[in-house]
Amino acid sequence: MRKVRVRFAPSPTGPLHIGGVRTALYNYLFAKKHGGDMLLRIEDTDSARFVPGAEEYIVESLNWLGIHIDEGIGARNEGKHAPYRQSERKAIYRKYVDKLLDGGLAYIAFDTPIELEAKRNEISNFQYDASTRGMMTNSLTLSAEDVANKIKCGEQYVVRVKIEPNQEIEIQDLIRGEVIVNSTVLDDKVLFKSSDELPTYHLANVVDDYLMEISHVIRGEEWLPSAPLHVLLYRYFGWTEVMPEFAHLPLLLKPDGNGKLSKRDGDRLGFPVFPLNWKDPKTGETSSGYREAGYFPEAVVNFLSLLGWNSGTEQEIFSMQELIEQFSLERVSKSGAKFDYEKGKWFNHKYIQSKSDLEIANLFQIILIEKGIKEHIEKVTKIVSLIKERVNFVTELWNQSSFFFVAPTEYDSKTIQKRWKAETPTQLIELVEVLKAVSDFAPEITEEIVKEWIAAKEYNLGGIMNAFRLSVVGEPKGPHMFDIIAIIGKDETIERIERAINTIKI
Repeated sequence: MRKVRVRFAPSPTGPLHIGGVRTALYNYLFAKKHGGDMLLRIEDTDSARFVPGAEEYIVESLNWLGIHIDEGIGARNEGKHAPYRQSERKAIYRKYVDKLLDGGLAYIAFDTPIELEAKRNEISNFQYDASTRGMMTNSLTLSAEDVANKIKCGEQYVVRVKIEPNQEIEIQDLIRGEVIVNSTVLDDKVLFKSSDELPTYHLANVVDDYLMEISHVIRGEEWLPSAPLHVLLYRYFGWTEVMPEFAHLPLLLKPDGNGKLSKRDGDRLGFPVFPLNWKDPKTGETSSGYREAGYFPEAVVNFLSLLGWNSGTEQEIFSMQELIEQFSLERVSKSGAKFDYEKGKWFNHKYIQSKSDLEIANLFQIILIEKGIKEHIEKVTKIVSLIKERVNFVTELWNQSSFFFVAPTEYDSKTIQKRWKAETPTQLIELVEVLKAVSDFAPEITEEIVKEWIAAKEYNLGGIMNAFRLSVVGEPKGPHMFDIIAIIGKDETIERIERAINTIKI
């Protein structure tokens, strides 16, 4: 039995998409379930698409989510297979390119972009393969001397894999089962470019997975069409005995299920598609992230884990350890998963409820300080206990509780029209006198005294309480009235009622 070793191998071409986060998460869960290692490798062979800051963003995102790297970029000790950036492994790849060339399994092609475009215009559905390579400018149609001269003169070239037609290529996918592809449909993909002396993804990822002893390649469905070429390269190198097992994950779909989830969907519907905020270094545009939107990392992990996998039970709330224990590729779906962002909010709500009032209060305290409000943590904790069930995010606590800290200066007009009667000011003046006489402002005591007064006077309970709430809160919202006034105190309560009496006119 081989030790389980998986890798997450993103390209540093921008922010990490939430679909990539799920791929990293599934790799991590699988590795930890089987006592294995997870590597982070940066696949930056496409130098033209490199974006500064992207690698650091990837590492920070995984750290925030609690996806811990055992080896590679961002790990405490990089590991024995360093370097883990493909751009730093040029010398390694060249040896394997030459091995394929020497074995007649690859060839050098000098065709320019203009020549390739002309051929596409000339031949419908042109594909560089066994049927067309004989009419192109490459080492199969040129003499060895001509090839050497072109290289000596500095002509740019690529190395293409040589794929013979009518071979059956079998892929055993751990999610999709057996997949068989005929090599005739494959083109002679570019494996190496002389322009930057770097391999393409296809060669680099196969060589690195072999050298880094990767046991399982768990990646997105979009890589399934490339899998036959990768299997063929393992065959060409003579590595089939140690070829990793493949698992291609289903796509994350738009909320309506029509197509792959994109940043545009998030912008249109108002939800993040990245783990952290990202500022584009070229345009300066900022894209929102789950962290800055107020999501807990545990909620994001829980939410993502169930987009494409299920435990086979009714359980929905999982800790990371529970996910590790229960995760299996056998229960990963073959079909795409709709991205239900409202469900993501529900998960965050559940995690707010599960955390202690003090923990949420400490987070809320940061928001209060930003607003210039300084309150004892004991008071903030009491307020949180009354309202946290009403919110999905810590940032929503202010909207639900601002009246605890700032007295209303305006009053809801609809409530005034509906609830503020001609007799209301007189009744509230009486209420003030009742409250002044209360020595213990504990909620249950104050409630009993006030309701006894209302009953004795035969006033309408709902009418009094609605006017009372409007005076203290400014609008018809908030927790139990007697809990509110117990926190703001007798003097502040009376002051607010008197201000409402003097301000509200009908």
